[in-house]
Amino acid sequence: MSEDFRTEQDSLGEMQVPADAYWGAQTQRAIENFPISDVTFGRRFVRALGVVKKGAAQANRDLGLVDEDKAEVIIEAADEVIAGEHDDQFPVDVFQTGSGTSSNMNANEVISNRATELYGGEIGTREIHPNDHVNYGQSSNDVIPTAMHVASAEAAEKDLRPALETLAASLEAKEEEFDDVVKTGRTHLQDATPITLGQEFSGYRTQVEKGIERLDAVRAHLRELALGGTAVGTGLNTHPEFPAKAAEYMSEETGIEFREADNHFEAQAAHDAMSEAHGALRTIAGSLNKIANDLRLLASGPRNGLGEIDQPENQPGSSIMPGKINPVVAEAVNQVHKQVVGNDAAVSAGAAEGQIDLNLYKPVLAHNFLQSAKLLSNASEVFAEKFVDKLEADRDHCADRVEQSMALATALNPAIGYDKASKVAKKAMAEGKTIREVVVAEGYLSEDEADEVLDPAKMTERVILGDD
Repeated sequence: MSEDFRTEQDSLGEMQVPADAYWGAQTQRAIENFPISDVTFGRRFVRALGVVKKGAAQANRDLGLVDEDKAEVIIEAADEVIAGEHDDQFPVDVFQTGSGTSSNMNANEVISNRATELYGGEIGTREIHPNDHVNYGQSSNDVIPTAMHVASAEAAEKDLRPALETLAASLEAKEEEFDDVVKTGRTHLQDATPITLGQEFSGYRTQVEKGIERLDAVRAHLRELALGGTAVGTGLNTHPEFPAKAAEYMSEETGIEFREADNHFEAQAAHDAMSEAHGALRTIAGSLNKIANDLRLLASGPRNGLGEIDQPENQPGSSIMPGKINPVVAEAVNQVHKQVVGNDAAVSAGAAEGQIDLNLYKPVLAHNFLQSAKLLSNASEVFAEKFVDKLEADRDHCADRVEQSMALATALNPAIGYDKASKVAKKAMAEGKTIREVVVAEGYLSEDEADEVLDPAKMTERVILGDD
């Protein structure tokens, strides 16, 4: 055997493992069996595996199921996994066995070998055994869905929620800044009655805030943990107090109030909570997409578009057209939406599958959810900082376009009636005049009356008809 490798063994026999690797034989088999995508689990999921293994070891220690001295080194090794010290020791492809057994054993072996070192032994001797000690009272079938929920809840509550709050604050600042900018509203992409730019931004801000509410609404089911169900949900080989104790320790570690699943059979055979929660991510992505699209439209031009807001000059927009600036950050947000929609298809399909007592799409569910959460978190932060915060209103252009709008004729309805107002609008359009000019020329209103009735700022507020 080369000095670069050592021999480890599992139930199928011996395997050569890189000498400096903490993983063992089962992980090495998975590396060789699943050269599918070169995509491995990221920080959130690896951290969650460490959280689960630490909580299990703490519970097993308290219950006297694993010797205290061995449990303590397992806890110490799991802490290192939680801290990210061994991320390079998790090389298993996301596309693997549907239960995630390979990733569970990857965690067991890494923690086993590192704990053996801490215990004073040599890597590969399994003095701290991956199955008998690290995985005591557990099955991949309950460990992986528990890690899925821990990772997803942390990603939603610690990454995405704060990022959305940042974006909402940026939009609110622009809402206040643009409160007095009266502009032409648009429905069906056609001129509509006046609105303030601030009012439009209040809609964007509310979309994001409601996205936060949607995120909060799905967290209860993500906080249920499958741990304790073992193979099929019956809890075979697990102490009755183990699930609650482990959940309590995981809550302490993460600051999120996790609890034992209401029904372990549901928690392992179905992953409706993941589908539900990702539905909230898909909706949030749709909100960001709508906002990004609107801001691109409002900034279109600069001379032959709507041109109502000035976008930041993040980078040159063209390799051939000098001076061109594109809404590149908003476009990145648009692309994130499309990826999240694709991820949602995978999550909803995977959550609806599985047979009898086990859903077999756990790895792909976890991967897609965590990717969506990460994309949305990063996109929200970048969108706020590099685009929304730097927007400026073209006040003069907005005012000029409002005055030219045919939709001002709507305000004439209470004063001269719909038929006359329609006649004014058609004549103004045909002759290239403003509504104000035609209504006065036709003798329907005096100049003072026209100024009063056709005040764009007043049209942005709800008024009581007939009120003086």
